Amino acid sequence: MRHRSRLLSIVLLTLAGFGGRWVLAQDPIKAAPASHTVVLENDKVRVIDFHLKPGEKAAMHSHAARITEVLSGGRIKVTSPAGKSDERILRTGDIGWREAETHAVENIGKTSIHVRTVELKEPPKK
Repeated sequence: MRHRSRLLSIVLLTLAGFGGRWVLAQDPIKAAPASHTVVLENDKVRVIDFHLKPGEKAAMHSHAARITEVLSGGRIKVTSPAGKSDERILRTGDIGWREAETHAVENIGKTSIHVRTVELKEPPKK
């Protein structure tokens, strides 16, 4: 019982480090199923389609290290678990590498956004 109580204390202190927000990293398919869809999955990768219409939001979720391809671009606001936000412009045709991260996303532009993400199931070798 003492071990369980100590573990709970550690979890609560960790969550308090996120500005008092109760944030638990979640799979985007579970946290934001309206905007994230798995189109392929095997033991090496998971491919996710991400769609977000103007004004829509995707709840706080986590991604593994990944490659992204912007199929239809636009403007988004990305918010970290600590509450820090920044705006990004996604340009149609861009392909890039993203490290693992946790965030919420809001489409603040006037166009629908479509991004294909290839998440790695194994950490990249350095």
